[in-house]
Amino acid sequence: MSKCEQCIVRQFSSLKALTKEELLKMADCKTSYTIKKGEPVFQEGEITKGVFCIKEGVCKLSKLSANGKDQIIKLVKPGELLGQRSMIIDEPANLSAIALEDMEVCFIPRTDVMGFFNNNNQFSLNMMKTICGDLKDADDHMVDMAQKTVKVRLAETLLYLEDTFGKKEDGSLHLQLTREELAGIIGTATESCIRLLSEFNKTGLIKITGKKIFIEDRVKLKRMNE
Repeated sequence: MSKCEQCIVRQFSSLKALTKEELLKMADCKTSYTIKKGEPVFQEGEITKGVFCIKEGVCKLSKLSANGKDQIIKLVKPGELLGQRSMIIDEPANLSAIALEDMEVCFIPRTDVMGFFNNNNQFSLNMMKTICGDLKDADDHMVDMAQKTVKVRLAETLLYLEDTFGKKEDGSLHLQLTREELAGIIGTATESCIRLLSEFNKTGLIKITGKKIFIEDRVKLKRMNE
């Protein structure tokens, strides 16, 4: 994990704009480590002091509401960066990043990232585009929560999980979320999520085997939003 210029995942983030010399410098200043499933990359209110590049694994960005419920804002996959907004405005993280599976992460200190930001226009533009994209996604998510039913949000989430993270060899969703986590994504109580999953299972839209979920009828799931 020491050679940033040979790392494939950098092609999926703002880091693709860095020159070979900048990548060599980044390799000297970064720290690489493993985060186990359930452990935080960082927590809400924490001073991150840099950005995190996800090399392997998936984490959730979530915010704890006043009533103690975990609202999941986004799922972050390999190649994406974490902590960009907090680093640029120099404020504590407003979300927590928790590993949903074992992860390999590289941490790049703020001083080094800001050096790239100030000296490489394409890198800074890419980073700002990413932040703007996250803001747009947040706007879309807010509208979905207000205008779409919980049933539609669940259907869309299941399709998103298959399309984005794929399936295991047995055909089940690769990213195995708990019922609480699914509820946190669609913005409902865990009991409501479990009830809807059971309904989807009975009508043949999905198949549930233990904790595994298999999508059986993609067409009908898509049509639920029409």
